[in-house]
Amino acid sequence: MFKALMLTQHDKQTQATLVDLDEAALPPGDVRVRVDYSSLNYKDALAVTGRGAIVRSWPMVPGIDLAGVVEHSVDAAWRVGDRVVVNGWGLGETAWGGLAEKASLKAGWLLRLPERFTTRDSMAVATAGYTAALCVMALQKHGLQPGDGDVLVTGATGGVGSVAVALLAGLGFEVTASTGRPQEADYLRVMGARHIVDRSELSLPGKPLQSERWAGVVDSVGSHTLVNALAQTRWSGAVAGCGLAGGSDLPGTVMPFILRGVTLYGINCVFQPNGVRDQAWALLAEHLKPAQLAQMTHEVGLSDVVQASGDLLAGRIRGRTVVDVHR
Repeated sequence: MFKALMLTQHDKQTQATLVDLDEAALPPGDVRVRVDYSSLNYKDALAVTGRGAIVRSWPMVPGIDLAGVVEHSVDAAWRVGDRVVVNGWGLGETAWGGLAEKASLKAGWLLRLPERFTTRDSMAVATAGYTAALCVMALQKHGLQPGDGDVLVTGATGGVGSVAVALLAGLGFEVTASTGRPQEADYLRVMGARHIVDRSELSLPGKPLQSERWAGVVDSVGSHTLVNALAQTRWSGAVAGCGLAGGSDLPGTVMPFILRGVTLYGINCVFQPNGVRDQAWALLAEHLKPAQLAQMTHEVGLSDVVQASGDLLAGRIRGRTVVDVHR
């Protein structure tokens, strides 16, 4: 038997229940993993609370991340005892996810855990940190280098934002963090931010073109925040957009693109090939300091996930949330 958080739907209302399941209830898969830790992301919180159309198949074990140890494998690439990390691939949406003590998975979804990380560390990073790394990689591929100018990170106290600030600072960029929580200024400076701006400067409708401020941007907010960030990006600069915490709309114009040559990179973390995933995790292992990771992380148990999901959506959680699935 193993514990799992199970989502069901009745009369279009989502119910989240902690249940005990037999291993025979697991869906078919090449590899069975004993999960050590999962994490709580924005998408997970939407699924658990039923506030977003995340789940595509019912019933569902949510959790887009997991880390643990292989218990059984019919694929030669994986052996019992291998430490693995998994994120994306439809976990928690179309396939049972990581908020459980066991998982049955396709072999191609697994990555070997970088030596530097424990399974808990990897879930402190998880999808949010991996997405931040993909954003940074997009800016690097664009040609952005330290010394080119300030890089803006929106939603900076969230999971993606916290890791993006730390990664960019670790790479030598001068980072400006945008947040609606001024009381977290000291935290953001520990992450590596040089400057802090209030999110109100970006969250309201603004002019189609504004004073050039940013050489690059990592945006997890969307809507007017993303539009204003684009309008303030310098000639031939780049913006990596990966979230919609402030809205899924894009109420702007083409002016930043056709008058300043700004590039907007859309970041999808779910179906990246494993070669790209390996690069992202290598970047995280090299430039995310253990002290920063500890500072941005707090832990809850599987039984706390429903409450923590509401707190996350209400903006009451800073940084990353690790879930110990055994308590």
